[in-house]
Amino acid sequence: MVNYNLSRLVKIRHMQCLLEVVSCGSLKAAGERLHLTQPAISRTLKELEEILGTTLLLRSRAGVELTEAGEVFAHFARMSLAALDHGLESIDRTRGGILKQEVKVGALPSVAAGLMPKVAEGFQRLAPEAVLRLSDGPHGMLIDMLRNGAVSMVIGRMGDPASMQGVSFTQLYTEEVVCVVRPDHPCLAAPDLGDLSRWPVIFPPTTAAIRPQVERWLISHGLSEPAQRIETVSGAFARVYTRDTDAIWMISHGVVRNELSDGRLIRLPFDTSLTKGPVGLMQRQDAEPTPLESLFVKALHAAIVSVGYDVS
Repeated sequence: MVNYNLSRLVKIRHMQCLLEVVSCGSLKAAGERLHLTQPAISRTLKELEEILGTTLLLRSRAGVELTEAGEVFAHFARMSLAALDHGLESIDRTRGGILKQEVKVGALPSVAAGLMPKVAEGFQRLAPEAVLRLSDGPHGMLIDMLRNGAVSMVIGRMGDPASMQGVSFTQLYTEEVVCVVRPDHPCLAAPDLGDLSRWPVIFPPTTAAIRPQVERWLISHGLSEPAQRIETVSGAFARVYTRDTDAIWMISHGVVRNELSDGRLIRLPFDTSLTKGPVGLMQRQDAEPTPLESLFVKALHAAIVSVGYDVS
């Protein structure tokens, strides 16, 4: 049970003092960082030990070392100060503080077209004055931007193992590739897989994250790459070209989710479940998210739930 008398006596300055001494390795260095004298630091630590009724630090010529009780208290002190920082930043958001910062995000085309509008809407509600800088493009380009710091996170399909070195991947949902055409396409009278060789196909290039899944799907049906194909990740081009020609567009479902729901495009009744794969959040493994980036991730998860993506 919590001793509330003790919790009222322990102050923020006590926790800050202890953690700085541990971080710096000496009372003198901690005093310089906190702009306090060494005797003031010593008095603060003594106060804390008297409040808790136990020794927290052992001091020697080699420096300082936490006792077992000190290790336990320091652990929870760090958590308490971190929670306080997040709370203060949340209050600051209501006064236009961190909201003037920015979040730089990369998204594969399927995410940029399907999910990101909903994420941006939710993020704007959480941080109305923050700047969201969104870049979309092929997997390789976005991972390069992640590595050099041009973006702090990338949302999309996982790349090959070589491209993922030093990058963490947290699955968000799963998605498959679909084949779509304009509503009055001639093949809709009796669609079959042979249509992929009879009509022009907009096909994912080798740089696209979905290319391996599409190739595997073709092989599983005894099909080769379409001879009449245009390879591109440009959704702007593919939407117009599919609308104006007899092309079949092979693309991640998220890219054309809106067009399929309102009938501007029609999905061909091919079983493409073999192309289903995880879409996730990619970050540098050594990166610590900022409070604003954490808000963005919160908006991201909320959008996935509201849109109804398959999170299995």
